[in-house]
Amino acid sequence: MSSRRPPQTGTAAAVQIAETEFAIELPEHGTVAARTYGQRRTGAASPLVLHFHGGTFVCGTLDNGRFIGRMLAGAGAVVVSLAYPLAPEHPFPQPIEVGYAVLQWLYKQRVKMAGKGAPLFLAGEEAGGNLAAAVAVVSRDRGHPPLAGQILVSPMLDPCTGTASQREAVPQDGECRWANGWRGYLSCPKDAMHPYAVPGSSLRLAQLPPALVLVGGDDPLRDEAQAYAARLRAAGVAASSHVLPSASNWPQALSEAQACVACGALVQQHFLDFFEAVMKPPAAPGSPAPGCPAPG
Repeated sequence: MSSRRPPQTGTAAAVQIAETEFAIELPEHGTVAARTYGQRRTGAASPLVLHFHGGTFVCGTLDNGRFIGRMLAGAGAVVVSLAYPLAPEHPFPQPIEVGYAVLQWLYKQRVKMAGKGAPLFLAGEEAGGNLAAAVAVVSRDRGHPPLAGQILVSPMLDPCTGTASQREAVPQDGECRWANGWRGYLSCPKDAMHPYAVPGSSLRLAQLPPALVLVGGDDPLRDEAQAYAARLRAAGVAASSHVLPSASNWPQALSEAQACVACGALVQQHFLDFFEAVMKPPAAPGSPAPGCPAPG
């Protein structure tokens, strides 16, 4: 049974964002809860996004993903945000297998939800960014469904948690919430070597979909996210990465009620630019490159 929230005004674009909660029945995984943001446009296809909220793998709810879900919808997408199973009760690979099953379900529903020809994207923040990146690798390896892109916001990609940005953010005698999350998610040491558990250390990144990676200026996850974007580019994947100076207290702020007010417009603009770039029709053979005059 679905429940519909009243449309709300977006923080960045002053648009009405419809929210609907519903359940997805998966033959091998039971029932999972989800929430949609945005709605199908008449006469045009919208980006269709499967979104994973943050929470260091061990906590978080659909409400924690509202900021990013609404920003994606404000950029023109139809978003399905997933309440994936949490560790340690459901460690790797359970959240990824559920996510991939929902991705397959979403592909079958794409015309109904987002219009004919709707391209399919993955998105997530913090631990959800890891799951989005991992499901992209699974989709490539299993050959289906085709993906148009992946959007990773402060993705949690390095279980070693030893980057400079991590050391700057976490006091030496302080508790590292990301290390604790990894311990709950990885049920045995060898899981840390699996490319689906830790896509950031995967040895084979070629043929993945284009990626947009966003991090905050003081973000503890900044270095591992930028390193992953660089490795994607080295593997021939179109990957753009941006450090947003106005984004403070990421990734925690991404799950707060008034998250990232100062950077909301910029985040949404990056989403919009990414959708437009990926969905741009290919140039016709013989047409001039952008900025070049046509032959006289």
